[in-house]
Amino acid sequence: MKHTETLDAWLNYIEQIHHRPIDLELSRVQAVAQRMALSLPATKIVVGGTNGKGSTCAMIDSILRAAGYHVGRYSSPHLLRFNERVQIDGHMASDEELIAQFELVERARESTTLTYFEFTTLAALACFARRPLDVAILEVGLGGRLDAVNIVDADCSIVTTVDLDHTDLLGPTREDIGREKAHIFRADRPAICVDPQPPRSLLDYASRIGARLWRIGHEFSVEGPPDPQVARQWNYLGNQTDRMALPWPALRGVHQLRNAGGALAALEALEQRLPIDQHAVRRGLADVQLPGRFQVIAGRPVIVLDVAHNPHAASAFAQALKAHRTLGNLHGATQAVFGMLRDKDVRAVVQALIEEVDYWHLVPTAGARGLAVTDLEERGFAQLPSRPRSRHETVAAALQEAMEQANSDDRIIAFGSFVIVAEAMRWLERRSR
Repeated sequence: MKHTETLDAWLNYIEQIHHRPIDLELSRVQAVAQRMALSLPATKIVVGGTNGKGSTCAMIDSILRAAGYHVGRYSSPHLLRFNERVQIDGHMASDEELIAQFELVERARESTTLTYFEFTTLAALACFARRPLDVAILEVGLGGRLDAVNIVDADCSIVTTVDLDHTDLLGPTREDIGREKAHIFRADRPAICVDPQPPRSLLDYASRIGARLWRIGHEFSVEGPPDPQVARQWNYLGNQTDRMALPWPALRGVHQLRNAGGALAALEALEQRLPIDQHAVRRGLADVQLPGRFQVIAGRPVIVLDVAHNPHAASAFAQALKAHRTLGNLHGATQAVFGMLRDKDVRAVVQALIEEVDYWHLVPTAGARGLAVTDLEERGFAQLPSRPRSRHETVAAALQEAMEQANSDDRIIAFGSFVIVAEAMRWLERRSR
C-alpha cells in the first residue's frame, strides 16, 4: 500500500488481511504493538460494558476538554465516517493522519495478520502517541479480557453495565460476561462499576487482583429528582467529593444519569493528576454530544434516532420514549423503522418496545451479520401480540412511507442497529439538500 491511497482503500484492505472478522486473542496485537514501540504517556481511561460505553466516554471527554485538557477519544463502531472513531480535542482525525498510522501498523505487522479492529486500534493508539495528550479515553470493542484495547495498561477502568449480548463469544450468562469485562481492571488502580447489580464474577476478579473498586450505590451514587422532567438538576455523591445541583446531561434519557455518575467517579478517582472545577463539570455535561443516542430531529413529525440493539438498551430506549412523550406533550402515534443484525435477540428487543410502537416498518440489514426482513419478522413478532407492520427493501423507503403516513403530531423512531441509524442519517441528509 502507498501513502497516496485513499482511506476507503485502506479500510477495504484491512478488512481482508485476517481470516476471521472477530478473533479474540491478544498475542497478535501485542506483538505488533511491541514492534511499533507504542508508548502512551497520557493518563489512560478504559471503558467497557454492554451498554453506555459511548455515552460515558463522550461525557468524560466533554468535561475534560471543558477543563482545558488535551484529550484523545477512541470509540467504535462509527456511524457515517471511520474518522469518527479517532477524535482529538473534539475533532475527528483526518484521512491523511489515519493513513500515516495505517502505514506504520502495516510495516510493523510483518507476517502477522490482524483483524480490522486490531489493526485500527493500533492505528488509533499511534495517532494518540504522536500528540501531546493529557488523557486518552479508550472504548472497549467487545468483552474486555481479549479485546485489543486491553493491551493498554489503564490508569482507571470503567465497566458501565453487564448484560446478555455477544453470548456466542463471551458466554451464555451474566457471570460469564462479567468475568470477561472485569479483565480491564488493574491492580491497585481505580475500577469503577456502574452496574447497580454486578455479577459476582466481576466483584471476585476485582478483589482477587486488588483493584480499587468503586461501585455505584456504595462508594459513589447519583441523586436525581423523583420526576426528572420537572426538576432538571441532580447530585453526584462521591467517595470523597460531592458535586451538587448539576445540569442534566445533554444526552437524553434517565439512564444517562448513571453514565454521568460513572464518568464523575472516574474523574474523582483521578483528581490528583486531573483536577477539575465545578464549572468544567457543568459545562461538559451541558455540552456533550453523541449522535444516535436518543437523537431528536426537530420537525413535524419529530424523528428520533437510537442505536439500541440489545434487550437492555431497548428497555432504556422505551423508558426514554415514555418520558419524551410526556415532556414533549406528544399525543400522536409512534411509527418505528426497525432492523437488527443476525446475532442479536430480536424478540426481546421487540418485546421491550411493543407497547411504545403503534406501527412497525421492518427493514433488512446487509453484510455477513445481516438479517433479512422475513427473518426479522419471524424472530421478532412470533407469539407476541399482533401489531400493524409492513416490509421494506431499504431504510430510505421505510422512512419515506412513514413520513407519508404520519400526522404532524406523530413520532417516527429509527433504531435496532448502528447501520439502521447510519442509513437514517444519510436519508435525512439527502432530504435536507
